[in-house]
Amino acid sequence: MLLLALDTATPAVTVALHDGTSVVAASSQVDARRHGELLLPAVDRVLAEAGMRLDAVTGIVVGVGPGPYTGLRVGLMTADTFGLVLGVPVHGLCTLDGLAYAADDALADGPFVVATDARRKEVYWARYADSRTRLTEPAVDRPGDLDIGGLPAVGAGALLYPDTFKDARGPEYVSAAALASLAAERLAAGEELEAPRPLYLRRPDAQVPKNYKVVTPK
Repeated sequence: MLLLALDTATPAVTVALHDGTSVVAASSQVDARRHGELLLPAVDRVLAEAGMRLDAVTGIVVGVGPGPYTGLRVGLMTADTFGLVLGVPVHGLCTLDGLAYAADDALADGPFVVATDARRKEVYWARYADSRTRLTEPAVDRPGDLDIGGLPAVGAGALLYPDTFKDARGPEYVSAAALASLAAERLAAGEELEAPRPLYLRRPDAQVPKNYKVVTPK
């Protein structure tokens, strides 16, 4: 097994390689405006660090969000393209699940919440029983409308709104290393992963204007 994992659902452009036992190389850069520019060089860098060629990859793992439309589609389209060219399966994983998995050391002994920044003064969030068990479907809400009962929370969304998430802590962004490790664990257990389809939860910011004038001749 050699899994290439990537995620662009948050400001982090993150890539990792996992050989079925452990992460062999990883890269993460935080830049919300340069997902498309940074992703492929990160893939090249990770492969070079591991001393591997792209055609050695046996599967792709991609974070499906939730996340903003523009950033999220960069990772998903790249993953689909790699899968098509290499003839290997493409597996989806909820980005929030990757953050929860990475929080294992700090929050292993109780329930918690994962929240990422959804912009528009909202968060993408879900509740977890532990680092591997999600209790609720991912949702997008205003922090002030949430009642998390004082549970600890991880993620950039939690850190942005301390009035709601009073026990907020890292990791701030998802890492492809965590996604790859979680995917490898689930695949080894015979579990079927999600389809690589985007989890947007709301419409994109850019929309066709209403009542626009037709300027082409009849």
